[in-house]
Amino acid sequence: MEFTHFNEKGRAKMVDVSEKPDTLREAAAAGRVFMKAETLKLIEQGAVKKGDVLAVAQVAGVMAAKKTGYLIPMCHPLFLTGIDLNFNIDKERLCIEVEAVVRTLGKTGVEMEALTAVSAACLTIYDMCKSVDREMVISDIRLMKKSGGKSGEFVRIEKGDETVKGEVVAVCTSDKKGMRKKNIGKGELIEGFGLKGDAHGGEWHRQVSLLAVESIEKMREKGLKVGPGDFAENITTKGLDLVNLPVGTRLKINDSILEVTQIGKECHSRCAIYYQAGDCVMPREGIFVRVLKGGPVQVGDVVEVI
Repeated sequence: MEFTHFNEKGRAKMVDVSEKPDTLREAAAAGRVFMKAETLKLIEQGAVKKGDVLAVAQVAGVMAAKKTGYLIPMCHPLFLTGIDLNFNIDKERLCIEVEAVVRTLGKTGVEMEALTAVSAACLTIYDMCKSVDREMVISDIRLMKKSGGKSGEFVRIEKGDETVKGEVVAVCTSDKKGMRKKNIGKGELIEGFGLKGDAHGGEWHRQVSLLAVESIEKMREKGLKVGPGDFAENITTKGLDLVNLPVGTRLKINDSILEVTQIGKECHSRCAIYYQAGDCVMPREGIFVRVLKGGPVQVGDVVEVI
């Protein structure tokens, strides 16, 4: 990973985005304010003495998003085309979930604006209610999703108590091993073999290969014109940290069950992928599975860690 906020003398700078094209960009962020049940009830009833807590917090979030470039040193002042905040009162967890969505048509993203909006809204809730509850806790401020720009789309897959889920973004096959694969959109996983019609299939431990689209994005950022299938993976996923899944982890796609058998691989010689793309991320961040139970797979299917 390379940081770009330093000049040739090692001092901080604001990145020059003059050459970037204007694109439609959007970011959503969220955060939580935990509080006592009594405090939550006062907010619901509009009984807080300072006024309508959520109405004031909404205005604070909008104002903060517009001022982000003046608050965060290396952020670019942006012309924002849309700012919206939503509040969800969670009585079970005794918290208010705050979400901000920010949009612009410009040369750089609005992740910081969304995060700043959420932060200011949460702080405003605290300020409005601190006279009755100084034990409130602000937590979990995080980017939920972003779109637009060179790095493409990011969607956070929240980790629950039991499952972690991602999504299939490509299903790819080829007639020969080590070659770029073609995204066929849908296919069939065959028990004890792999993906029907693909050269990876067989009675061995690397029946199906998976690679995250986030790994492909790293190669795109280096200037390589690559996409799903170009690194010879069978299934391209989104939202799963594949490389950190332990061997033995089981994945579920519809009715199919896959078992992780290997993380990455050692390349003893340069393959066609390396010479065609200039680099190969598969040996570092790809994973391999065997098919314990077969079934259909297609773009848009949920991939669930079980």
